[in-house]
Amino acid sequence: MLEYPSKHTSALALQSPSGAGAAWVAGFGLCDFWLHLFLKKVEKPIHQRTKKTYLYKMQFPKIAQQIIALKEEDLKVRDKLIQEGLLGKGYQEEMKAVHDKNAKALAEIMQEVGYPTVDKVGEEASQAAWLIIQHAIGQPAFMKKCADLLEEAVKQQHADPKNLAYLTDRIAVFELKPQLYGTQFDWNEKGELSPEAFDDVEKVNERRKAVGLNTLELQTAIIRQQAKEEKESPPEDFDKRRKEKLAWLKEVGWIQ
Repeated sequence: MLEYPSKHTSALALQSPSGAGAAWVAGFGLCDFWLHLFLKKVEKPIHQRTKKTYLYKMQFPKIAQQIIALKEEDLKVRDKLIQEGLLGKGYQEEMKAVHDKNAKALAEIMQEVGYPTVDKVGEEASQAAWLIIQHAIGQPAFMKKCADLLEEAVKQQHADPKNLAYLTDRIAVFELKPQLYGTQFDWNEKGELSPEAFDDVEKVNERRKAVGLNTLELQTAIIRQQAKEEKESPPEDFDKRRKEKLAWLKEVGWIQ
């Protein structure tokens, strides 16, 4: 695994998904509409504070503004694709370009300041960094290292354990391993959005409760309702999509 951040290493050489597997990528997270829903909820208190107070408390206000701008560009492109009816119809080049550019920019920032915790960049920018990391799906080494840094930040009470739960599960699903918190959903053979593989529902709910998440049953209902509101639909050919998934995971290095 890449030792990162380090003053003696350059930012990660980022790779982009391409080929047959790329078409599957958009379907995996449906462009993460539930991640955006979650992010909006945790960001709400920030909007009630004055900019002066918010910037005064952080160590790196200029970097915070840079990270927030990266997130806003992500959301801008996502909203544009929704309006054009292209969200979920393959991994659009425009969206992929933003994800790769943002991941590279964040990697460079982390070379300088480490993981963007709340005490360093404020709550909004810290949450924005987490979203950028969640979207860096074509960079396994980067995402795994970020998870290690985030875990340490959570131990020091400088980051939200819910964010670590989402990132840990995302990595597990990409590596075809059972998730611990049930945060990652995908379409099943019945055409329903359901949690990806996990070990035991009771254990999952215990872990979710420990980090402040609702039950898996309630979250499933929320996810399915959100999918309806965003007019998302299951893949027409489930087996084809499953093959595309495996091809993409191998292509970018999540599995051998």
